[in-house]
Amino acid sequence: MNRSSKDILLPRRGFLNGLLAGGALLAAPGIVGRAQAQAGDAIRLGAPFHRTGIGASYGRWYERTATAALKIINEQGGINGLPVQMIVEDDGTDPKRGVEVMEKFAAEHKVDAVFGHLFSHVVAATAPRAGELKMPYFLCSETHALAAGKFNRYCFQPSITDVKSQINSMGGWITSNLGKKVTLIYPDYAFGYDHRDNMTAAVEAQGGKIVASIAIPPSETSFTRYLPRIPFDTEVIYHVMVGPAVLTFVKELGEHLGTKRPEIFGFIDSLEGVQMDIPQLSFLEGTYFWEAMPRYAQPDQTEFDKFYRDAVGVDATGASATDPKDISTYSHMFSAWETLFAIKKAMEISGYKGPAQKIDMLEAMEGITGFEASNEFPQGDKVFNGKTHQAFAHQNVSKFGGGKLEVVHTTTIEESFYPDETDYTQMSF
Repeated sequence: MNRSSKDILLPRRGFLNGLLAGGALLAAPGIVGRAQAQAGDAIRLGAPFHRTGIGASYGRWYERTATAALKIINEQGGINGLPVQMIVEDDGTDPKRGVEVMEKFAAEHKVDAVFGHLFSHVVAATAPRAGELKMPYFLCSETHALAAGKFNRYCFQPSITDVKSQINSMGGWITSNLGKKVTLIYPDYAFGYDHRDNMTAAVEAQGGKIVASIAIPPSETSFTRYLPRIPFDTEVIYHVMVGPAVLTFVKELGEHLGTKRPEIFGFIDSLEGVQMDIPQLSFLEGTYFWEAMPRYAQPDQTEFDKFYRDAVGVDATGASATDPKDISTYSHMFSAWETLFAIKKAMEISGYKGPAQKIDMLEAMEGITGFEASNEFPQGDKVFNGKTHQAFAHQNVSKFGGGKLEVVHTTTIEESFYPDETDYTQMSF
């Protein structure tokens, strides 16, 4: 990938001073009626969130984060003078339902664009239908399928990075600092396969070896029958798990390993939405996690992270500001916030006010080469590749200690690059 410049960037600025709050409209999620659906009176964005199913904890926080972002956008005067409405449908974290919801957004709600899916098996089913419907589809997922050329020109991932770039930037750190004989534990669906394939390539490129590859159904509720498959010569256990039983997974992993354990490197997915300062997780002391956006406010916390936490209602530990036991999915939900501001930028560049400017808006998105760390992009600087429709960003390695996570290494954006695998700009709309 050759892009590294940022010639179209969002400026750093305060949001809440002197904004146009008077006539701004934020539709309550899911209740925009047909009577409002008149072309040119508002910009409507479909939000297929995982309100139920294995992704429900993520969906709840995606929705909360998107609502906070849209409140700010509308207080600023909306997009090109039009208020922005969000219409939420529950996809059930189910591929079939994901397709049905996309069709509903197009035929019934007549939205301008769709954003919000996270789980990659839902994305994989929905993306082809979005292309058939000619519906702009902005992913808040981490699937590599988009950048691999498996989707279409209507699909973008402008904020959150894909698994390949995450592993690309950290694989060398893992093998250099923790060990070269690696056991992989991952969910048995597309997202897990991304981890399996890319981590295997990264480890082998560093002279290491995958000694075991253990796939576990994401709906599993007990893991004791899988853990004996971890070989005794394992130097590093690499784990990424999703679903409602993630806490059970890490507890049972600790019970199985005991005190004489290998090094452990996990993706924070294995503990997203889970309180960490509890006795059951004490065995994780000294282990490492990937984080896209650190759950715990760090000593060098940026003003943008603070602004974002305050707007969404999250405290310095990553918990709800009103309920310390309600833990956010902090390392993923920022993508809902940032994706909305990316859509806003593309619509502003193209002068978008309705479907007549759809292609102009999509081409404007392809022309954006990056985003600067700001209130709009609190996770940090981004490089955007208009050919592959994929964003690239910094990644963090955090160490667990004293019941919280501390960042010990941050990668460069360049470390996450890999050669282009497609060029969507050569495809027709």
